[in-house]
Amino acid sequence: MADRLFQSIADEIAALIDAGTFPPGSRLPGERELAERFEVSRVTIREAEIALQAVGRIRIKTGAGVFVSETQPGAAQQLPAVSAFELTEARSLFEAEAAALAAPIITDATLADLDALLQVMADEAGDTDRSTEADRDFHRIIAAASGNQAIIFVIEQMWRLRTEVPQVRAAHAAICKSDVRARQQEHQSIVDALRAHDPKAARVAMRQHFRRLLETLLDDTEQREITELRRRTAESRERFLMSAHLG
Repeated sequence: MADRLFQSIADEIAALIDAGTFPPGSRLPGERELAERFEVSRVTIREAEIALQAVGRIRIKTGAGVFVSETQPGAAQQLPAVSAFELTEARSLFEAEAAALAAPIITDATLADLDALLQVMADEAGDTDRSTEADRDFHRIIAAASGNQAIIFVIEQMWRLRTEVPQVRAAHAAICKSDVRARQQEHQSIVDALRAHDPKAARVAMRQHFRRLLETLLDDTEQREITELRRRTAESRERFLMSAHLG
């Protein structure tokens, strides 16, 4: 689907690496050349490169270019079973620091990419899949802007947990339409802090975003448990009344 175009391009580049077209240690062509080769935008190429860097296929060296990693990773490890709460707590820790690291060095071009994603999230608020894709891209771009390869890798893996672990995906799907306005305001606050190149404000804005998300997850879980309790109570009452009637 169109929303996953960057992943498709990442897969194609990875296939070229495996085929030896781009051997280990070699420098990849520039964004413009790759964009023309795959007939996509330079933003899509940038997103594909971020994804490839997160899994160790390439290394992005600021000012030098993009290079194929000398050692290519093996088969992906199986994802651990985590809850939505555990993942959100971990994301709060890592992504708050990623934002703080990114704030002093974030570029105007990256800020423009974040502005564009804010607009997508506003325009596509009713489209859960598109909104989720834009949300993921927003956080991944900030991680990449931190310049810390370990943080970039960890955050990419956490987004895999967010989208590929069924119980986590279901928990977020249950709340995605109930907090649209709050999420948009929080993302805007994060961008404002980054644009001001204020590490402390960026860290606080990101933490507040995840604190509200944790509260929303808790409220939704509580409501679903109440609903389930009422359902079981109604079933028990019906069985009791039926038994009493037959007796």
